[in-house]
Amino acid sequence: MASAQVGDHELFYERTGAGEPLLLIMGMSGTHLSWGEPFLEALRRDFEVVVYDHRGIGKSSPAQAGYTITDLADDAAGLLDTLGWERPHVVGISMGGMVAQELALRHPDRVRTLTLGCTMAGGPSAALTSPEVLGRLQASWAGGDREAALRAAWEVNVSRAFAAEDDQFADFRRRAIEVPASLPAIMAQMQAIGGHDTAERLSGIPAPTLVIHGTDDEMLPYANAKTLAERIPNARLEILDGVGHLFFWEEPERSAALVREHALAEARA
Repeated sequence: MASAQVGDHELFYERTGAGEPLLLIMGMSGTHLSWGEPFLEALRRDFEVVVYDHRGIGKSSPAQAGYTITDLADDAAGLLDTLGWERPHVVGISMGGMVAQELALRHPDRVRTLTLGCTMAGGPSAALTSPEVLGRLQASWAGGDREAALRAAWEVNVSRAFAAEDDQFADFRRRAIEVPASLPAIMAQMQAIGGHDTAERLSGIPAPTLVIHGTDDEMLPYANAKTLAERIPNARLEILDGVGHLFFWEEPERSAALVREHALAEARA
């Protein structure tokens, strides 16, 4: 465990494993714990893995609302400087996938391979979270019942079949309570997501790109994955049938294998 001073912000990070450098960029309301141990353990077999908390959330320093996805991408580039990593493999999921897109566009020489999971390009053609799902989440936040909010977050982020697995929810709940995300921090991230739009710039991503998305994703419909794969040059698309938003939690070994195959193929080449 360590922290990096990036501009005015102190970013908490963890560095484990050995092998090719791999930066994981988490999504909205998530922290370094939100990846789940099975996924991380599978990646550590082949990679030196760094997970971190975005500004304003988790164990990183507080941040005022008003920052953008671009700001978070520059944070990631600053973290790479602290790590001494010139050109790691990068995986971004959900909001983290938006950050990863901007990182690859703004700092193309810093990204060796790119994996984008359960994310979107934004813009007018993006498929957004349904009003029903948003309403359910907002109602759970407004109610002030932490247990109800955690249960609602779990159920909209995984497939219905997986949501019924009590041991998985217990692990999700434990991690969320251990490093909680405040509602103002989540709102600041939602504001940043609202301004995200790379749709007309995706052709400028030079890094070999893998796009992963589950068909049962209620947070960001998998139609977004098709847009990303069509507009990023030579991108490869992997659709996971019957899997929800947190695909790496539902199928950690398979998800890690996809990342491993994509990154190490380029490394061997």
